[in-house]
Amino acid sequence: MAEGLARARFGGRRLVQSAGSAPSVVHPHAVAVMAELDIDISGQWSKHVDTIDPATVDIVVTLCADEVCPAVLAADATTLHWALPDPAGSPGTEAEQRVRFRTTRDDIARRLAEFDR
Repeated sequence: MAEGLARARFGGRRLVQSAGSAPSVVHPHAVAVMAELDIDISGQWSKHVDTIDPATVDIVVTLCADEVCPAVLAADATTLHWALPDPAGSPGTEAEQRVRFRTTRDDIARRLAEFDR
């Protein structure tokens, strides 16, 4: 979601790359709640942090709360840590899960807006 939100917000002004320490699949609820904002992330895929060229990084935003955060990619990069719980990390009904994904989406969007001031 963060990659999709950042791409939508920054357009061509910034190179946006997303990766994690334990990549898996893009969660269907993430695709659904982003579509509510007319942002299509269905073509995104989960990538490992080792696939990112550190020379292309000047800002690293980590979103991990309980899970393991990847090591910072570049020593010269500014690092922002936004400790957000994984919306897929708790059981619940479909409706409860969607609420968690929307909450996370909206929190990331708010933080990106503050960052972009």
